[in-house]
Amino acid sequence: MALTPSNMLPLGTIAPNFNLVDTKDNETKSLTQLKGNKGTLIMFICNHCPFVIHVNAALVKLANDYKTKGINCVAISSNDVENYPQDSPDKMKIHAEENHYPFPYLYDETQEVAKAYDAACTPDFFLFDEDLKLVYAGQLDGSRPGNDIPVTGKDLRAAIDALLNNETINPNQKPSMGCNIKWK
Repeated sequence: MALTPSNMLPLGTIAPNFNLVDTKDNETKSLTQLKGNKGTLIMFICNHCPFVIHVNAALVKLANDYKTKGINCVAISSNDVENYPQDSPDKMKIHAEENHYPFPYLYDETQEVAKAYDAACTPDFFLFDEDLKLVYAGQLDGSRPGNDIPVTGKDLRAAIDALLNNETINPNQKPSMGCNIKWK
């Protein structure tokens, strides 16, 4: 398990569009279909990463808490499934069901979407405003497996709350940390 920080895409970057298969219903979905009225959270995750497993319940709660407020969450897995078959689309579907994901769980087979977002690790978070401009690229919170800090989602939640309240989002954002994306 190699600890990898996120690359911190520059704030103000426009969200790259995509058309990816949602493993939950096997339908192709685009960013324009999935964007929220007030904001969109793009999360690069996977099934097997201990850092993602550590925050899964918090991601589900966060998505449920903000869905009615106009923030849509979208999860994408870009891992190489040939070498990491536990992240294959059929297992993604099972994982999404078992964890009660209230958000689409998209499969980035070509890894082009992860590259377009400059995603580096799982989990990696990108919060965009209603115009799909990046306003936050950072950690969920300071919790990591084994560090005894509770998972609260406070950093990401503070950014979402500021976005919803038309307040300035702190530009000093700490990178997310997790397993590296498994590149082909």
